[in-house]
Amino acid sequence: MTRLISYEKKDTWIDRLSGLTKLIFFLLWCLTSALTYDTRVLLMMIVISLVIFAMSHTDWRQVSTVFKTVFFFMCLNLFFIFVFAPYQGCVIYGTRTDLLHLFGDVYITREQLFYEFNVMIKYFTLVPAVFVFLVTTDPSELAASLNKVGVPYTFAYSLAIALRYIPDVQDDFSRIKNAQEARGIEMSSKAGILSRIKNVASIIFPLLFSTMDRIDVVSNAMELRGFGKKKKRTWYSYRKLKRNDYIVLALTVLFMITALCITFADGSRFYYPWTI
Repeated sequence: MTRLISYEKKDTWIDRLSGLTKLIFFLLWCLTSALTYDTRVLLMMIVISLVIFAMSHTDWRQVSTVFKTVFFFMCLNLFFIFVFAPYQGCVIYGTRTDLLHLFGDVYITREQLFYEFNVMIKYFTLVPAVFVFLVTTDPSELAASLNKVGVPYTFAYSLAIALRYIPDVQDDFSRIKNAQEARGIEMSSKAGILSRIKNVASIIFPLLFSTMDRIDVVSNAMELRGFGKKKKRTWYSYRKLKRNDYIVLALTVLFMITALCITFADGSRFYYPWTI
């Protein structure tokens, strides 16, 4: 069974970084993307994300299905933004330039298109970073690194279990999907988009029940082994921070500071090139 997203041990400079380094990079990267609406910064982040993705040697086939799903929900999100707030961009940028009349009082404006373009590229700054983090980070090594810098080992271990559980959830999803298709429920591209959404949604409850059962088994096993009884524990997969880790952390912080300085240079985080 092919897993969509799971950790794969490779010998790249990204894999050799500490799990703590990759986690800090991921969090600061997401924070920068969330704070800025500066198109220049977002486009630069996309370029860097794609370069890092290529350098991680992640197999595109491993993440293509997930990417297609994310792209679908991104388009759906942009559609709903326009439906429920067709002039949000005008409110943000303080101008209105009508480009196309649709019906009634509804127009497509340059400001709205530019705003939704920025929302779209925000997705593309995050998706490669998420993939790289998940497929290059050993959950056990990440948990050990977090504990060594002061994070309680109960929380660190819970995070490691969550990361390890992602492939299991994918396996459960595939098994349930195959069982549904064996019963004649079409979930491939042969079915219409609405029919596929409805059929895939029917998997949620079986998957939820399966997940709850697994959580119960794991929690009982950990409780029987006395997990959390002592204040400290030893780790097998601990990796110390090395020179490359410090370089990556320094560059990440420098990039974040530079990006936010560019973003808020004019006092607003919304960049608009047509401002008079």
